[in-house]
Formats: sequence, structure tokens, C-alpha cells
Amino acid sequence: MQVIANNLANVNTTGFKSDRANFESLLYQILRGAGENTSENTSLTSGLSVGTGTRLLNTNKLFTQGSLIDTGNSLDMSIEGDGFFQILMPDGRIGYTRSGAFSRNAEGVVTTASGYPLQPEIQIPADATSVNVSSDGIVSVQIPGGIDAEEVGQITLADFANKQGLQPNGESMLIETPASGAPIIANPFQEGMGRLVQGALESSNVNVVQQLVDMIETQRAYEVSSKTITSVDEMMRYIAQNL
Repeated sequence: MQVIANNLANVNTTGFKSDRANFESLLYQILRGAGENTSENTSLTSGLSVGTGTRLLNTNKLFTQGSLIDTGNSLDMSIEGDGFFQILMPDGRIGYTRSGAFSRNAEGVVTTASGYPLQPEIQIPADATSVNVSSDGIVSVQIPGGIDAEEVGQITLADFANKQGLQPNGESMLIETPASGAPIIANPFQEGMGRLVQGALESSNVNVVQQLVDMIETQRAYEVSSKTITSVDEMMRYIAQNL
């Protein structure tokens, strides 16, 4: 239920990828093993085992593409396809995100809304009249009095062999772990990376209707499990008092 609630809470979070909870069964009590003899020449075709419940094993992020929303802001960027933006975090680590809502600070450096600089660092001149980001990541600006656009940087993307191994870190950031492997760095369109779309943001990929259905199913499953436990407890109490 907490996983579903978090998905619904982030339905309007730019670049958010929904989580899915995965469960596994607990140990089984084997009362009779498959193949045990039922007579001299016959045996059980299947055993008798009683499960002891289930537990939450892990959560997976679903990295399906979210819808692109046109904003018209020249520093808003989205990735159509695979890849993550690289962000330098205050502790020196590199965070990876699909949220491309960028702006520039007092020095003209392109940063996230929290002020964390995009990597590789790109600085926009203070007198630039327009900023253009090509689909392959080349950032160019128009300077007053200039005829041709001036190139000021190249945006590169990162991807991982196992994206499910990335660790969510808040602020729409994911962190590299041993399970994810080292990042693969490349320009857009290269080595399987997607393309950049300027003036658009990628919306959350949360399916609200599906999440609400999952919430109802989870509530009903909890209610049934609670009633089952109560019934078993009453049966055991009755047996203890009357036998």
C-alpha cells in the first residue's frame, strides 16, 4: 500500500518512474512428500505442503517512457528513449535523473531547480539572447551582434546495464550501486541513447487508474487476510477450550 501511495503522490512529478512491489512465498511445511508410498506398488503423485505466507521481496522501477509535455521553456529538456541526465550532487556524487527542468544560476551555469549543476557543466553567457539544444545534445547560444550561433557545450547521457539496480535517492535522483554497474556515457543517439527534446518535459509514467485498482485489490486482500487470521484464532481457541 505504501508503494501504491507513493506512486499516486508522484503522479505529477516530472520524470518520475512508478514502482512495483514484488512478493515471494515463505517456507512450506512439508507434511507428506511427493513420491511417498501409498502402498507397496503405488506412491503419491503430489505431496502435501502448507504455505506459511508471503513477504515483500523487492521493488522495481518501471522505466517506461512518460508522455512529453510541451512547455516552451528553452532550458526544459526531456529524453525520448533511454538515458539519464547527470547531476553533480552536493556530496560530490553523480545523481541520475529523467527530470529535465533546468534553469541557470547567477553565473549562467545550467542547474536543476535545487541548484545542482548539470554534468558536463554548461555555462550560458549572460548576454545570450537565445539558447538552442539540438536533438544530439549540442548547446548553442545566440550572442548580440553575432551572425552564427556559438556552441557552448555538449550534453551527454548515462545509461546502465541494470537500471533496476539504481538506488532512489529523493529529489528525483537515482544513484549508482554495484548492482546497476558502472554508467555508460555517450552523446544522444549514440550507443543506444535516446534523443533530446528541447522545450518539453517528461511526465510521470504512473497510470492513475491502474494504481487505484491496485489499491482496491490491496485493501480487499488485507481485509480477507485479517478475517482469515481472526477465524483461525477463534477455531484454535474453541479447540483449546473444548478438547
